[in-house]
Amino acid sequence: MNEGYLILSDGSIYKGKIFGYPKMTYGEVVFNTSMTGYQEILTDPSYRGQIVIQTYPMIGNYGINDLISESNKIQVAGYVVRHHETIPSHITSETTIDEFLKREKIIGISDLDTRSVVKKIRSKGVMNGVIYKGLDPEEGIKFLESVPSYDSLDLAEGVSNKESLNIKYGKSITNSSYKIAVIDCGVKENILKLLNKRNCEIEIFSSNFDLKKLKEYNPDGILISPGPGDPKNMEYLVEKIANLTNDYPMFGICLGHQILARSFGANTFKLKFGHRGGNQPVKDLISGKVYITAQNHGYAVESNGISNDLEITHVNLNDETVSGIKHKTLPIMGIQYHSEASPGPYDNEYVFDEFINLINSKKDNN
Repeated sequence: MNEGYLILSDGSIYKGKIFGYPKMTYGEVVFNTSMTGYQEILTDPSYRGQIVIQTYPMIGNYGINDLISESNKIQVAGYVVRHHETIPSHITSETTIDEFLKREKIIGISDLDTRSVVKKIRSKGVMNGVIYKGLDPEEGIKFLESVPSYDSLDLAEGVSNKESLNIKYGKSITNSSYKIAVIDCGVKENILKLLNKRNCEIEIFSSNFDLKKLKEYNPDGILISPGPGDPKNMEYLVEKIANLTNDYPMFGICLGHQILARSFGANTFKLKFGHRGGNQPVKDLISGKVYITAQNHGYAVESNGISNDLEITHVNLNDETVSGIKHKTLPIMGIQYHSEASPGPYDNEYVFDEFINLINSKKDNN
């Protein structure tokens, strides 16, 4: 028996078939519109605490391998698909998505109407949910009534994997040109790969880092990573970043961008159902170009009341939300989308070069 249910906090119940590890789980239910990249989605730390629905109907067709994960484990709380493929076909495939979830002890549910669930979330907004294995959904409903809201959780501190990442990436560049302190709120490995590609030595610090130790490292620049949760729950990091803005070039991505904006007095708010997918159009207001971007976030920076010291550099063309900022006088920039997106698009990796240019300008001025 592998019957089970996805149950939403508004009382909606969707019957399906359980795969992966059959342990009941809860989380904020969100959806991603990407057609590929399911392994990167599963292992993206920004999804910690969330049940992810894939809108693309067939998942797992090219299998799973150990080369493309964005962290050292599956990060999603649960996984919802229309169909998961049990016989993948790809030269690099090492296991199936079902076996991958079993190994990581994550529950999944398939064979339900994912389109109906996504339409519900688009109309009512994201909400808590549970995935429950069994014939009687009442047990899942009772469990759902007892769980905390996603917005109340500080998820970034617990997601840090800085020790193993420092071993893997920290000193992998000899005779490096730049020293970068990466504030790990849930860093994706492709960020570190792109920094290494630009001849950067990396030292990873947790989101609740020691200010003295970071200053002793004396980086050429600071990158604040993406990660899960509401930036309003991370005022401890906002205060630390505010203490460093006059001293170092900075680059914030997604949650890091929101933290940077808040350190200059901006406010953030929760989106109705977020931006999660590989096809979000963003306009660069400086160059006038429009880029197709990968995004994964449920919060955004309010454009009203933004500091006079900051300039809005990018906007999301779907809803006009802020997608990029820079400081008018300091070497500081932030973007809401994922320029490092893996498996793509790759058009936006140029912002890493802009970060390096900020560092070089700071060095020249000194």
